[in-house]
Amino acid sequence: MILLLGLLCSIWAEPAQGLEEDRGFSFEGDLRQLTVSNNSVYIATEEKLYQLSHDLVLIHSLTQRGILKNPDEENSQEFYRVSRNGAWNETFNVNVLLPFVNNDTLISCGATDHNCGYCEVLDLKNISKVLHKELIQVGPRRNISGSVSFLVDVKKDSGQTETYILTAIQSHRETGEDRCVSDLGMINLHNTNYKQDGDIFSSGGSSSLPRITAEADVGFVDGFQINSTVYLLSNVASGNKPNKVRLIWLQAETSKSKTLKSLHGATLRTSDGSEGSRLLASSVIPGGQQVLWSGVFSLDRGLTNTELLLFDISPDGSDQTYTDPDFFYTPKKPDKQSEPVALKPKYLRFKKDHMSSVLALRLNGWIVFFIGTTDGQLIKLAVDKNYRPTCPKILYRTSGDNKVFPNIRLDPVDQKHVYVPFKKQVQRVPVANCSTYQNMKDCLSAQDPHCVWCVTQASCTFKDDCKDAEWLSIPDHSNQKIISHRVMEDSPGNLKIVIQTHLTMEHKVWSNFACQFSTSSTPPCKEQGPQPQYPQCTCILKDPFPADGLDITINITLGKTFLKEQIKMINCSNIHGQPSVHLCQQCIRAGCGWRENSCSWVTDPAQNDSMCSHTESGMGYSKPEISSIDPRVVSVYGRNNALLTGLNLRNVTRVRTQAEMDCDPKESPVWNNNGSHLTFHIPRTEIKGTITVCAVLPDGSCHGSVSVTYQSSPNCMDIVPRSSWRSGARQVTIIGTHLDLVEEVTHSHAPAEVILHRTSSPQRLTYETPAAKDGQDFNPVSLKVGNHTVTCRQKFPYYPDPEFTAFTAVKEGMDIRIVIEKKADDLNLTTAELSVVGTQNGKEYNCTLIPNESGNNTFVCEIKGLENADFEFVQIKYGGKSVRLNKPSLLHLLILLIILLIPIVIVVVLVVYRNKQKQLTVKMNRLMEDLEMDIRNDIRQGFIDLQTEKADLMENVGAIPFLDYKHFASRIFFPESDSLITLCIKDIGQDVEKVELEEHCQTFSKLIQDQLFLTTMVHALEEQKSFTIKDKCTFASLLTVALHSNLSYLTEVMEVLLKDLMQQNSNAQPKLLLRRTESTVEKLLTNWVSVCLYGFLRESVGQHLFLLVSALTQQISKGPVDCVTEKALYTLSEDWLLWQAQDFSPLKLKALFAVGSDGEVSEPLEVDALSCDTVEQLKEKILNTFKTKFGFPYNTAVRDVYIEYEKDGSFIPLQEVDAGSEVIGEVTKLNTLRHYKVNDGATIKVLSKKTHPPLSPQGSVKDDENFSGKYFHLIDPDVVEDHGKNPERKKLKLKEVYLTKLLSTKVAVHSYVENLFRSIWGTSQSRAPLAIKYFFDFLDAQAENMKITDPDVRHIWKTNSLPLRFWINILKNPQFVFDMEKTPHLDGCLSVIAQAFMDSFSLSDTQLGKHAPTNKLLYAKDIPKFKQEVKAYYKQIREQSAVTDAQFKDFLQGESKKHEGEFNEAAALKELYKFIQRYFTEVKEKLASSGAPAELTEQLQHVKDLFDGLKSCSWN
Repeated sequence: MILLLGLLCSIWAEPAQGLEEDRGFSFEGDLRQLTVSNNSVYIATEEKLYQLSHDLVLIHSLTQRGILKNPDEENSQEFYRVSRNGAWNETFNVNVLLPFVNNDTLISCGATDHNCGYCEVLDLKNISKVLHKELIQVGPRRNISGSVSFLVDVKKDSGQTETYILTAIQSHRETGEDRCVSDLGMINLHNTNYKQDGDIFSSGGSSSLPRITAEADVGFVDGFQINSTVYLLSNVASGNKPNKVRLIWLQAETSKSKTLKSLHGATLRTSDGSEGSRLLASSVIPGGQQVLWSGVFSLDRGLTNTELLLFDISPDGSDQTYTDPDFFYTPKKPDKQSEPVALKPKYLRFKKDHMSSVLALRLNGWIVFFIGTTDGQLIKLAVDKNYRPTCPKILYRTSGDNKVFPNIRLDPVDQKHVYVPFKKQVQRVPVANCSTYQNMKDCLSAQDPHCVWCVTQASCTFKDDCKDAEWLSIPDHSNQKIISHRVMEDSPGNLKIVIQTHLTMEHKVWSNFACQFSTSSTPPCKEQGPQPQYPQCTCILKDPFPADGLDITINITLGKTFLKEQIKMINCSNIHGQPSVHLCQQCIRAGCGWRENSCSWVTDPAQNDSMCSHTESGMGYSKPEISSIDPRVVSVYGRNNALLTGLNLRNVTRVRTQAEMDCDPKESPVWNNNGSHLTFHIPRTEIKGTITVCAVLPDGSCHGSVSVTYQSSPNCMDIVPRSSWRSGARQVTIIGTHLDLVEEVTHSHAPAEVILHRTSSPQRLTYETPAAKDGQDFNPVSLKVGNHTVTCRQKFPYYPDPEFTAFTAVKEGMDIRIVIEKKADDLNLTTAELSVVGTQNGKEYNCTLIPNESGNNTFVCEIKGLENADFEFVQIKYGGKSVRLNKPSLLHLLILLIILLIPIVIVVVLVVYRNKQKQLTVKMNRLMEDLEMDIRNDIRQGFIDLQTEKADLMENVGAIPFLDYKHFASRIFFPESDSLITLCIKDIGQDVEKVELEEHCQTFSKLIQDQLFLTTMVHALEEQKSFTIKDKCTFASLLTVALHSNLSYLTEVMEVLLKDLMQQNSNAQPKLLLRRTESTVEKLLTNWVSVCLYGFLRESVGQHLFLLVSALTQQISKGPVDCVTEKALYTLSEDWLLWQAQDFSPLKLKALFAVGSDGEVSEPLEVDALSCDTVEQLKEKILNTFKTKFGFPYNTAVRDVYIEYEKDGSFIPLQEVDAGSEVIGEVTKLNTLRHYKVNDGATIKVLSKKTHPPLSPQGSVKDDENFSGKYFHLIDPDVVEDHGKNPERKKLKLKEVYLTKLLSTKVAVHSYVENLFRSIWGTSQSRAPLAIKYFFDFLDAQAENMKITDPDVRHIWKTNSLPLRFWINILKNPQFVFDMEKTPHLDGCLSVIAQAFMDSFSLSDTQLGKHAPTNKLLYAKDIPKFKQEVKAYYKQIREQSAVTDAQFKDFLQGESKKHEGEFNEAAALKELYKFIQRYFTEVKEKLASSGAPAELTEQLQHVKDLFDGLKSCSWN
C-alpha cells in the first residue's frame, strides 16, 4: 500500500476538452459515474475525471491514464498520471465516486487495467489535488452496472456518528485467470478515515471481517439511507427460477457487524403480481411519513415493456429473528430461512415503453417524476395528493435514440434543473418550462406544480421568482379547469349554480374573494343567497329556468386577480338521444348529471366525465373494427396518407389518436373511405412511444384499438457516393437511422420532384438523383417526414457528366480485353455504375467489367470466347445516359504518341532544373553562412565591448576654461543675439558715454525704479498681440541688465509679476505654471536664477560638467566617426549611431614634430588612432594628444598643419583626397589610414605649412560648399555598385546589433553623470544655496495663499523653476559656461543625459515597453534611484531653516557689487526705451486705467520728450 497521508499532491490536470452544447457538456470517453455535491458536478468517464460547476462549466479535469510503477512488486506499486500526449500503460477505471461533504473530500475508487484495486481521496473543491492514494479494492473491479456504493452514517453507542462507505457488489463467477484475491463480500462497509477502527478504506471490524454474501446471481440497482435505515434494492436470479426484485433493510447502529447483522428483507411484486420482472431504475421519494419509493420495472426481461410503480417500503419494524433466503451474514447459507415480506405496488401504475431511469421529488402535495427513456427522452409526470397522474410532458428529446442512464440528478443550487446523463454527455434540463405559457389560463391549466402565475409580473414563473408578490398556483389535486360549475336541483323547480375555483393562493387573499353573476337582462341570483367562501360561491336562481337556456357571466375576484367565466347553461332534460359516451360527456360538461343513461340536474356533485367510459355507445351504427394500419411505426413528425383497413368503416368520420392515460387526444379527418379501408394523416407528437388509434362515429363514440409507435426522426449521417453527374439518375444511398420512416427525398433545386426510393431500411435508403439545373453546383438533400423536412448536413455537389475519351481492344488468349479511358473528374465512378456493350459486324457483345485496379479513370472489361478484337464502337451506359466511343483513327494514335512524349520531356526538364536548383542552393547556403558568421561576430564584439568597457577616460583635464561672469550671463540673457551681447557687455577700455545721453538714460532709469510703473508697463506690453515671445524675452533680459546694480529691487518686481501670473492661472491647470517661457516674468525668472547660482555653478558643478563633456568627447573618438555626417560608433544617441561602419583596427602611431627648418624633429609622441580615420581626423588626434600631454595647445592650428607618413625610409604626404581615392558614381571617398596602408607603430611627421610649405598645397575639402554631397567616409553613398570589387561592403549591417554600443558608452561615462547629478542636487554643508531655499519658500507660501494642498503641484512648480528652467539649459549648452565649441553630435548625447536628469524629477512612473525609445531605456534602471535622491533633496530644502529677508538682501547686494561695472546699463536702457517708444500710447493708457498717480504719467511724458529732443544720439 502507498500511504500519502498529510501530503497535498497537485497532480497533472488537463485543459478543458468538453464542449458545451445547448445546456450540456460533452466529455471524452464513455460515462462511468455521475454524482452531485453542494455546487459541483463530478463525472468519471473511461478517460477522465471532471469537476463542473452546477451550470456545467468546466472547473478542473484529470486524465485517468498513467503509468503503474513497479508492477511486479505488489507492495511497492504506484500509479502516476501522465500528460495528455505522454506514454501510458494503465487506465484508472472509476467504479466508486462519492462526495464526502463533511470531510471536504471526494472518494474515487476502482481498478487499473492490470491491478486489483486503486483508491484516491481528492479535494472536493479542486480535484487536481490528491490528498491520499492507495492500491486497495473498494467496490467492484469490473462491471459497475450491477453494483452500488454510497456513504452510510452509523450511530455508535457513545452517541457519535461514524461515516462508512457501503459497497454492494454484483456477484460474478470466479475464473482461474483472476489473479486478484479479495476478502470482500457482496455487501461491505469500508472506513473513510484513519481514526476509525483499522486503516482507511478497511472493511474489517475490531475482531472480524463483517460482510454479507449470497449464492445467487445478484445485481444491485440502488441504495440509500433514510434516518438510521439503509435500503438496498437488487435483482436476484437463482438457477432456473424467475428473477426476483429484492429489498434489504439494514439498521445502521452500533458497529459495522451489527449493522450488517440487522438484515431484513422483502420481495417486490409488479402490478399483476407475477414474478420474473426486473428492476431497471429506482428513486426514493423524499419527505412524508411513509417511505415512498418508485421503480422502473421491465416486464419482458428487456427494455421495451416497462412500467413505473410506487411502493411503500417502510421497514416492518419486526424484532423477530430473520434469516433471508438469498442474503446471509454467516460464512455459509443457513439451513432455515425466513420468508421475506411480499410488497405490492400502491396508488400508481404508469405504463410506457423504453423507460430506463427515474428521479422523484415532492413539491407541495404533488410528487413529480422525471423519467428517462432508452430512446433519448426526458418525461415529466406529476401526480397529485390522490396519486392521480396528470398528462406526461416532454422536457428534453435527443435527435437520435440516445439512452438516458439511470442516475438522473437534481441541481443542488437552484433546484430548477436536472442533470440527464447519456453515454457521451450530460444535459442540464429545466424541470419546467413555465415561461412558455403566456397567460394565466394556460399557465394553470398545464397542471405543472412547479409553475405559478405571478400576478404582479403577469407572467408564469417559478414560485421563488415571484417574491414579495401575489401568486396563484394549482391545488394539490389534479383538475384541468381553473373554474368549474354544477347546476343542482335542491327541490323541484329550485336550481342553484355552484362555482368551484381550482386554485391555490396565499391565505391572506382568501378574505378578498367575491363572485358576481350577471346576464344580459336582470340579475339572475336571489339576494339572500349564501356568501362566497373560498374556493366556492353559489347562485340560487330567482326565476324559472328558460326553455332556450341561459347565458351567465361570472366575474370572480381573487385578491388582485380578476377572473371572468361565461357559462352557456342548458336545460339538462334537453340533452337527450341515444345513450353514448359522447352524449354522457356533453351532459357532464354542461354542468348536469348523468343517471340511468340519461341527463338530468345534478344531485351528486362528485360526478365527472370519467364515468362516461362505462356507457354503452355506438348503438344505431355498425360497430367498426380495425384490422391494421399502414404504417404502424412513424416518426415524431407523424405520417401523411396512412392507410387504415378494417370492417364496418363506412360511418367513420374521424380517426382519433390518444397517448397513455387518455392524454393529448387528436382527431384527423378521413377520406377515400370505401367501408373496408380509408386514408388519414397520423399527427405529430412530442413524446416518442406507443399511442392508441380508434375510429370515431358521428355520435362521438370511438371503436377499435390499434397501436402506432412513434420513433425518433430520421437522421442523415452520410451519403454514398457524395456527388452526382449533372444529367442525374445516379443511384445514391443515404446512411443514417430511422430511414425507413422517410416518405420522400428531395433536392433543393428540384423540390417539386418527388423521388421515391427504390429500397430502404432503418439504416440505408437508396434513390436516384434528379438532373441538375443550370447554375446549380451544390444541392442539399432533404428527407420529408410527415409535414417536416430533415436536411442532410453533407454537401452534395453536381459535377459534369463523365467524359469517356477512347477505347482499345486487345486479344488475350480466347478472350477480348477492352480498356476504356476517361478524363479525370471528382465523381469517383465505380464499375457497378457502368455497363459496356461492344459492336462488331453489327452484332452486340456484352463486356463484363472488372473491378478497378488502376484508378477510376481507366475501366477494363472482358468478352469471353471472342477471337476478333476489331470493334467498330463500344456503347457505355451510366445512369440514364448512353455514350458511344468509335474505333481510334491514325490521327488519334499520333495524338496519343505526342501525349506519351510530353511526360518524358517534362522529366528531362525537371532533372536539369533540379541540378541547377541544387547548385543555387549550395551557393545560397554558403552566402547565408557567411552572413550568419558576420552577424555573430558583430554581436560577440558588442558583448565583449560591453563586458570589458572601463571608465578609463582621463580625469586630468588641466585648467578648466570657465567663461567670466559677464560672458556667462550675456549668453544666458541673449542666447540668439550676438549683437545685444556685444552691446550690453562693457569691455576694458570701452569709451565712456556722452554725459548728455547718460543724463537722459538716468532719468529713464529713475522711472523704471518705480515698481508700480514698471509692473504696469510690463502688463501693458504683454497685452499687445504684436509683443511676441521673442520681444518678451529680450525685454526681460534688457531689464535684468539695466537693474543689475539693484538686484533686490529686481527680485521684488519679479515676485509681484509672478503673483500676478499665478492668479491668472489659478482657474486653469496649476501644474502648467512656469512650464514654458511665454511671459516676461518667466524669462526674468530664468535670468534671476542664473545670476544667483553662478557662484554655485562655478564652485560645485562646473568641474563635473566639464569632466563629463570631456569624457563624452574622448569616448566618441575611441571608435570610428564618420567625417561627413559626424555619426560615431560610440554614442549615447541612437540618431547619431554609426551602425554602417566596416571593420577597423586600432593603431598606435609615433608623431614627430618638425623643429625649425633644418629637418630636426622632436621626441616621438605616441598617438592612438584607427585604421578608418581620415587624414583630417588623424591631425586632430595628434594635436589633442599634444595638448593632453603638455597641458597647452600646439602653436599651429589644424588647418595649417600637414602630415607625412614614413615608408621605407622616406616620407609620403598624407592628403584628404588624391588621385588614388575611391570613387563611387560621382562621390569620392575621403582617404583613410587604411588607404595609405599605415601600419601599427608607424611614424608620422607633423609639419607646419608656414615653415615647411608642401609641394602640392591642398585646402581642406570641408571648405567645399557641397562637401556632404561630393564626399563620403564610412557611410556608403546611395549608389548602385558592383560589390564584387569590395567584399567588405557586401556584409549585412543591422542597426539593432549595434545598440549595445549605446550601453557601452553609457557605462564609460556613467560615473561622470552620477557625479554631475549629485553635485547639482547635493547640498553644501547640508544647506542648499540661499536663492534656491528663498524661492522654494516663496512658492510654498503662494500655494498656501491659493489654498493648493496637492503636494504634487508644489513639486512641479519647483521642478519647473529650477531643473527645467536652469539646469537643463546648462546641461545642454556647456558653451554657456566654458570657452568651447559644441558639435551637433555632442549636443545629441547631452540631450539624452538631460532627458534622464529631467525624468529624475518626474512624479509619474513611466511603463516602458519594447517599443520605447532608446534614450528612455538607456537610463530606465537608474531613474528610480535618482528619483529617491531628488525627493530627499527637496525634503532637505523644505526642512532647512528659512532665509530672512535681511540675509537674502545682503546676498543680492553682494552679487550686484561683485559684478559692478561689467554691463553697459546705458545701452540696455536705450534698447528698453525702444519698446516704450513703440507702445507709448498703450503704456500711457494702462497707467491711467490702473489708477496710477498722475506724476508717473508726467514722468513718462518727460522721458519721451528728453529722448525725442536728443538730436545728437546715435541709436545704433
